Amino acid sequence: MAPAADREGYWGPTTSTLDWCEENYAVTWYIAEFWNTVSNLIMIIPPIFGAIQSVRDGLEKRYIASYLALTVVGMGSWCFHMTLKYEMQLLDELPMIYSCCIFVYCMFECFKMKNSVNYHLLFILVLFSLIVTTVYLKVKEPVFHQVIRHLQKRAKCCLFNSMASPRVMYGMLVFTLVLRSIYIVTWVYPWLRGLGYTSLGIFLMGFLLWNIDNIFCDSLSLYTRTLYLRYRPKVKFLFGIWPVILFEPLRKH
Repeated sequence: MAPAADREGYWGPTTSTLDWCEENYAVTWYIAEFWNTVSNLIMIIPPIFGAIQSVRDGLEKRYIASYLALTVVGMGSWCFHMTLKYEMQLLDELPMIYSCCIFVYCMFECFKMKNSVNYHLLFILVLFSLIVTTVYLKVKEPVFHQVIRHLQKRAKCCLFNSMASPRVMYGMLVFTLVLRSIYIVTWVYPWLRGLGYTSLGIFLMGFLLWNIDNIFCDSLSLYTRTLYLRYRPKVKFLFGIWPVILFEPLRKH
């Protein structure tokens, strides 16, 4: 839940089922969650270069599709956090499902002959995507999401709350990708263990911070506002380029 001091901006009232901890329209009137929005550039620009390089290297189309899918996820997430509209939320969450299906296909087909197609796996993933899409479009609050949220309210353990996330369908695909990646870097390509385990560690750290942001949103918001009122930080640019943060403690009279 976003801080109570949020204000209405260019895109009007929030209609999405999720509103993150970042204060809405705090930076500009045109972007609801400024930092959650601009941080998506890391998922938009680099994958485009990856897709171009894949074409130059003559890689199979599934790898090009993976890069492009990641770009679509970044663009959808940009639109969602910029507007906090339900339609844009679908543009964020549904491509996450589709892209993960592409990633799963690539991970399970990486040892097969070039240009071969696993129609059985392809059918399962397409069917999975269609089922999730149908549920999202027909029911704004899917039944399995309601059940999970009910369990969250009754749960007394933060660990269960974090595990029982509403994005279960997406979590199933991510869990499959993690297990497959561990298998590949452990038994197939052991010289990639360093890269694989570093990536896994960064992913788990991001997941931990994401849960902290969700569970302790109100406490963190109150703490940051207290710090702001006490130190009143200001950003100045040294030589017009380098940002420098200046702190001006509250004077006692």
